[in-house]
Amino acid sequence: MTISAACVLFAVIWFLVLFIILPLKLVSQSETGHITSGTPPSAPENPNLKRKIILTTFIAFTVWSPLCIIIVFELITMKDLDFYGFLD
Repeated sequence: MTISAACVLFAVIWFLVLFIILPLKLVSQSETGHITSGTPPSAPENPNLKRKIILTTFIAFTVWSPLCIIIVFELITMKDLDFYGFLD
């Protein structure tokens, strides 16, 4: 695996985890009763982006590390995943 492939794999995993984490524990302005003028009532009151980005980075790194090890050391190859014998 090249360095650029490892970076792309990390970026894909990072954004996937970010989109999973963003809506968690989100409180809208309509739920708190304090609606700022010019924003929709469904806008988040406090999205805690810094905390969510740090958590996203930690989770993405813990998912990315084993995947890189599996790919670099060829613990699982395409031949192992060829259940129907198409790669013979």
